Amino acid sequence: MARRIAAGAAYGGGGVGLVGAAAVGLLLAEVRLARRHVGNGSGGRVPVAEGFYGTSYDVPGEPPLRLSMLGDSTAAGQGVHRAGQTPGALLASGLSAVAERPVELRNVALPGAQSDDLDRQVALVLSSPYPLPDVCVIMIGANDVTHRIPPTRSVRHLSAAVRRLRTAGAEVVVGTCPDLGTIEPVQQPLRWLARRASRQLAAAQTIGVVEQGGRTVSLGDLLGPEFEANPRELFGPDNYHPSAEGYATAAMAILPTVCAALGLWPAEEERPDVSRREGFLPVARAAAEAAAEAGTEVTAAMPTGPRGPWALLKRRRRRRVPEAEPATPST
Repeated sequence: MARRIAAGAAYGGGGVGLVGAAAVGLLLAEVRLARRHVGNGSGGRVPVAEGFYGTSYDVPGEPPLRLSMLGDSTAAGQGVHRAGQTPGALLASGLSAVAERPVELRNVALPGAQSDDLDRQVALVLSSPYPLPDVCVIMIGANDVTHRIPPTRSVRHLSAAVRRLRTAGAEVVVGTCPDLGTIEPVQQPLRWLARRASRQLAAAQTIGVVEQGGRTVSLGDLLGPEFEANPRELFGPDNYHPSAEGYATAAMAILPTVCAALGLWPAEEERPDVSRREGFLPVARAAAEAAAEAGTEVTAAMPTGPRGPWALLKRRRRRRVPEAEPATPST
């Protein structure tokens, strides 16, 4: 199904759906009930986290690394009260500690955004007076599922965004659609359908992103097994957005891939580790495995193989993300 969705996105198809029309009609009452208790990814104040992190590493003549965040409310950091608790600030602080260089963070993510807003966000990143970012992190997909956007359309917009950023010279890491089947107020069978739709979209996103030269990290941990086991601890007050602990969990999963994309991860970590079930797989199979196991990275490996393009599947050891200090505003 993920391969069909990605193919439809690439060739202009739009008829592949995640949930049948008959099932949708039967579930409308449950959707209305869930929406009474859960937000849809918009509304509420988002802390402003833009600026410089790790200024103590400042070396004369060496420019800071530049990180841009794009996507929806989870990329923006909705649900927490302090800027240092947002995923952008956590990633900037962690990247600075690994690189031992200051990092300038810019965040153009929009709460409530769907994948079709990425065109506007990429334009902001590429047309701004700021220098081109070294790496862009995109977190998108949840609102596409909740608003029943055709997955082929979602993947098409995401793939186009990755292609534009990669063509401009930026590395791109995409946190794929989180598992919406773990949101507490959602009941069966809507919970099962939400999980199925989320995983199918995440797998299709992976295929589209890898084909454009980006890397993906499965964000099942964002709203996945750890949230299901500890909902009071890892969900925020609205039962939809992550708490500070939840964002830290997501940042720990993404940071190693961001560092690897910039060549900052130890060389020995780049070789597949059979003991962690890492290795080279057809991209569609790698995408399906990643969607089923949170924190899994997929990156392009070989453009052609016995079963089409191949990818490298990695289950990286997570890096503890230091608590972000207040940013020094950009000038």
